[in-house]
Amino acid sequence: MEKKTPLYNWHEANGGKIVPFAGFLLPVHYETGVIAEHCAVREKAGLFDVSHMGEFVISGKGALANIQRLLTNDFAKMTVGRVRYTLMCNEQGGIIDDLVVYKMDEERFLLVVNATNREKDAEWIRNHLENAVFEDLSDSFGQIALQGPASPSILAKISETIPQKYYTFIEKGKAAGIDCVISQTGYTGETGYEFYCKSGDTEALWRKLLEAGKEAGLVPCGLGARDTLRLEASMPLYGHDMDETVNPFEAALSFAVKMDKDDFIGKGALLGKEKPERIRTGLKAVSRGIIREQCRVFHGGKNVGVTTSGTWLPWLKQSMAMALLDSGCPQSGLEVDVRGKMIEAETCALPFYKRS
Repeated sequence: MEKKTPLYNWHEANGGKIVPFAGFLLPVHYETGVIAEHCAVREKAGLFDVSHMGEFVISGKGALANIQRLLTNDFAKMTVGRVRYTLMCNEQGGIIDDLVVYKMDEERFLLVVNATNREKDAEWIRNHLENAVFEDLSDSFGQIALQGPASPSILAKISETIPQKYYTFIEKGKAAGIDCVISQTGYTGETGYEFYCKSGDTEALWRKLLEAGKEAGLVPCGLGARDTLRLEASMPLYGHDMDETVNPFEAALSFAVKMDKDDFIGKGALLGKEKPERIRTGLKAVSRGIIREQCRVFHGGKNVGVTTSGTWLPWLKQSMAMALLDSGCPQSGLEVDVRGKMIEAETCALPFYKRS
């Protein structure tokens, strides 16, 4: 049976179309629809319920050593108050999950993991933990994301604890008088913030944020816009653009892998694979049709890869996709087989969208 986030009743009462996702019941969109929500985030601001995400804490004298061994990025010189994107790999170099790490203090780290991987990640970490304490605090947290160019001015109305740099956070923050961790992070390609508060405070914080953003055009947004926004910004989604059969170099995430640090799980298997035979690549349709995920890509009749995420992108007004393609794949003359219909395509640089 699917779980409900602390905002479930609010979504249901305010026109949210509820669907099952990652073991939770969440709104896919509201009455205005995905396109309107997507464009609101690009132009003004949107508010997302992301309480389904998992939150772990690793603490103790061995916390840093465990983080270093479990994860691909380097946290040795990370300062308190910073956030870092990373991957967790298996011994074969496949990606178990992608996540972000918050350094709370010298012996305490918050890990935010994908909802679909929460139990798997927790088991993996517990089985590989040494001289540290692991806590799964997911059920005690609510998480809200405020995203879009109007986000700073909206947050300034109800908070004086605002992180000033991307990928930084304030642990003892306050918004509308509510205690919360506030980070300048997000999954949309826009300026934005994420709030971690007690589960019981989530709806009050949600309402206060909506009230503060009303004049600026802030709207509640669902899973649909979250997906189109992250795809437009070319941010990978676990279970689509990567999984345990894909290594970090194939996923074009080498920036999050530090091969020069001491050993981490999967490092041995990744040695010599820095130039992969296939890699996550951008695709743009050049004929009519919408490219979807899990469609084979051809060049001259030869299968050169498969799409991993794809749709019509509302802000760019273009059908685009990400795909795992052969590294030597030509830039043009490609065809994507979408349910028997061949759509002409060409490769293009990632990200598709970047706020100037």
